[in-house]
Amino acid sequence: MRLGLAMGYGGEPIEQMLPVIRHAERIGVDSVWSVEEYGPDAVSVLGYLAAVTERIELGTAIMQIPARTPAATAMTAMTLDVLSHGRFRLGLGLSVPWIVEGWHGLPYERPLRRTREYVEIVRKAIAHEERVRYEGEIYTLPYTGPGSTGRARPIRSEMTPLRPHVPVYLAAIGPRNLALTGEIADGWLAGMYAPEHETAILAPLEEGIARAGRSPGEVRICPIVYVARARTVQEGRDGLRPLFAHLIGAAAPGVRNTYTDVVAQMGYEGAAHDVRKHFADGDKAAAAAAVPDRLLDEVALLGPIEAIVERLAAWRESRVDTLILLSRDTELLEAARAAL
Repeated sequence: MRLGLAMGYGGEPIEQMLPVIRHAERIGVDSVWSVEEYGPDAVSVLGYLAAVTERIELGTAIMQIPARTPAATAMTAMTLDVLSHGRFRLGLGLSVPWIVEGWHGLPYERPLRRTREYVEIVRKAIAHEERVRYEGEIYTLPYTGPGSTGRARPIRSEMTPLRPHVPVYLAAIGPRNLALTGEIADGWLAGMYAPEHETAILAPLEEGIARAGRSPGEVRICPIVYVARARTVQEGRDGLRPLFAHLIGAAAPGVRNTYTDVVAQMGYEGAAHDVRKHFADGDKAAAAAAVPDRLLDEVALLGPIEAIVERLAAWRESRVDTLILLSRDTELLEAARAAL
C-alpha cells in the first residue's frame, strides 16, 4: 500500500508546508495532493512543488470540473506533467452545487454526463493524436452553436505531451458517480471509506468496472483520510466530531447529501438521521455528539501514534492502493510509512 499526503484547504503558507513535503519525499511517501475549493487553486502550488521536489508524485484532489473548460484542463495537465518530469496525476471532481453556482456562477446540471464528456475531451487533447473533434450533449468542439462566428476549426495542441496518457482520478461519492468512475477513471479519490465496509462501498465501482469490461486492478482506490493525533483515542474522536457532524448533517434544498447515504450504507442509518435532525435544528453540539464512536474509528485515524499504527493494519489488508492522509505531523508520517 502506498502512502499519500494531502494539503488542506485555505492556502497554508508554503514555508510551513514545504518542510513537511520534503520530509515526506525523503521517507518514501508516494504522493502529495493539492486541494481546491474556493480559495487557492489546486494547480499553482504543484508547479512550484515540481521545481523543488524530485521523486514524489504530484496530484490534484481535486481540480473542479466546472471551473475550467476541458481544453484548459488538458493544457494544465500536460504542462504540469512536463514540469514534474512525468509525476503528475490529474484528479477531477464536480465540486458541490453551492460552490459551482455561488462561486463560478454556473448551473449545476447533468453532472454525470458532464463528467463523462469532460474526461473524454481531456484525454483526446492530451493524446495529441489528431485535431480534437467532439460531438456531445454538453460539449461540442469546435463550437458551432448560437453566437458562433462559423469560422472555428478543430485544433490539436501545439504542445507535445511528455506522456500521451496522464492518469485521471475522479472524486465520487454517490453510487452513479462511483459507477462512472469504475467505467472511465484510472483511480478513485474517496472521501468516506472504511475497510470494514468496503464490500458495500465498492459495489457501485465494481458495477462500473464490469460494465466497461475492465479489471478491478485498473482503478486505484485512494481514500483521503482525516487524522487526529491526540493523547487518547477519545480525545481524537472528539476533535473530529464537529467535522463529521457537518459532513453528515449539512443539507440544502433539492441537494442530496451523499455522505449521509454512505454512512447509512455502512450501517449507521439511525445515527445519520439523528445527526441530520440536530443539524437542521441548529444544535451543532448535539449533532456532533450523535456521531458514533465506531464510525469515527473506522473512517479516520485518531488517538496516540500507537493506536493509529495499530489501526493501519486493517487498512493495509484492504483493497486501498494509496492511503492519503490529511496530516502535517512528520513523526506520524514516519510511523505510518513504516507500518504500511
